[in-house]
Amino acid sequence: MRILGINALFHDPAAALVIDGRTVAAAEEERFSRRKHGKRPLPFSAWELPEQAAAWCLKRAGLRPQDLDAVAYSFDPALARPADAMGLDDPWDHLRLTYAREAPNFLRTALPGLDPETVRFVPHHMAHAASGAYAAPDADSCSVLVLDGRGERASHLAARRVGGRLEPLRAQDLPHSLGLVYEELTEHLGFLRSSDEFKVMALASHGTPRMLPELRRHVYPTGDGGFHAAGVPWAELCAPRGPDEPWTQDHADVAASAQAVLEETLLDLVRWLHGRTHDTVLTLAGGVALNCVANSRIAREGPFSRVWVQPAAGDAGTALGGALLVSAGAGDAPEPMTGADLGRDWSDAELGAWLKTAAVPCEKPEDIAVTVARTLADNGIVAWFQGRSEYGPRALGHRSLLAHPGHAGNLERLNDVKGREQFRPVAPMVLADRAAEIFDGPLPSPYMLFVHDVAPAWRDRVPAVVHVDGTARIQTVDPERQPLLARMLREFERLTGLPVVVNTSLNTAGRPMVDDPRDALECFGSSPVDLLAIGPYAVRRGALFRTGDGGEEVAR
Repeated sequence: MRILGINALFHDPAAALVIDGRTVAAAEEERFSRRKHGKRPLPFSAWELPEQAAAWCLKRAGLRPQDLDAVAYSFDPALARPADAMGLDDPWDHLRLTYAREAPNFLRTALPGLDPETVRFVPHHMAHAASGAYAAPDADSCSVLVLDGRGERASHLAARRVGGRLEPLRAQDLPHSLGLVYEELTEHLGFLRSSDEFKVMALASHGTPRMLPELRRHVYPTGDGGFHAAGVPWAELCAPRGPDEPWTQDHADVAASAQAVLEETLLDLVRWLHGRTHDTVLTLAGGVALNCVANSRIAREGPFSRVWVQPAAGDAGTALGGALLVSAGAGDAPEPMTGADLGRDWSDAELGAWLKTAAVPCEKPEDIAVTVARTLADNGIVAWFQGRSEYGPRALGHRSLLAHPGHAGNLERLNDVKGREQFRPVAPMVLADRAAEIFDGPLPSPYMLFVHDVAPAWRDRVPAVVHVDGTARIQTVDPERQPLLARMLREFERLTGLPVVVNTSLNTAGRPMVDDPRDALECFGSSPVDLLAIGPYAVRRGALFRTGDGGEEVAR
């Protein structure tokens, strides 16, 4: 079966292609349109489809729209209720539902040749659940927990996978929503709602949860697999912050309190689910599953032996989950994800042609990994553009900014390069077989979805990647999956004695992660980055901006 998955209704529009149970391609529309998150999550934008991502997925597999057996759309308008009946203040939600009902015809227009009868409406949280339970490795029998802002009429789903079957166990009806509560706080703290929730998580590390008793009056588990989460009087807890105003200790404390009550509630939900299933593996999906601090507490204190989080856990992942669910329903055995590198890539020859067209002076060293390691050892910043781009919000060694972790000033330096707030941390990448001696937490951790305590003996050695609370959100690198990245890490350790490199996303604040070569050249040209490693080519900042013939060559 050839199944195209589509996420479009709320935010992070994306497309994914599953053929005979195997994920062939997946990409977010933002990487093509260059609009962060693809669009704002407003009813007026609900008609917008991931047209470019869908067309690319089909092109990757050599398919036409008429070749598809089904299209999975990750929202079922038949399950929805009017917003006011669910206690939500969203007077234009009916427009969103109208657009959802018309999705088959919109898709026929976006993908000429597509039969609208092939479109299947997939319940939103079932798509989330399938993206975790079916994509996880070694998880033929597992529990799955989904939490986000909202779906058709709920904000949560507890379910269980047994073989090819996915069984719902419990859902929490709106307006109670842990995701919406966190979104409200994001907006109260002056950040962009449905976009900047990760900033609240980062800010929480700078505060103390002194407001937790008050928050527990509004956010708490109900003991039956559900929860209460609504009506938090944020303005009574602290004054709102304007987008351009400095944060105060009160802002950090309310963030810490919200983070703590979220973790408490999640742990109760996890324990309830385990009591029903007695599984050893828990998979997580939904936007709340991108909260790596909460994930780590679930792994540390929860009853499951292993916790796996889908790397595109937000709404983008429902494109994949919807396709996997329809595929499994048709009898195809779902294959687990082998990595998040499911997006676009270019051959060495194609990259060389891009550089030649742009008249960019470059080198083609014997081993780009060695060249990068030497630049990093000399405290240079490297833009790393290699292989297929990542699906999901994390840079995982394909579209990354790299730096030396041994210089504490590189945290401020990278945040300046990216134009980010200084309270935000950067992350380390480390070879999988070296991680345990430096970082204490769930291992392996290939998708940067957990935080780890940094061993005291290493905190002064890699200060740039140690957050204010002594943790780091790590990526472990498997040499079999990412041999070029592993070779760079080994060479960097040989030069510096440090098996860790700083890794943050290759973008600047408010812009999507770099995806194609043009994006890479624009980002490199506009940011104080020392080296662009694009495929086998090295572009040096000094050579790019030097006048006259500096002895460099244009790729050919």
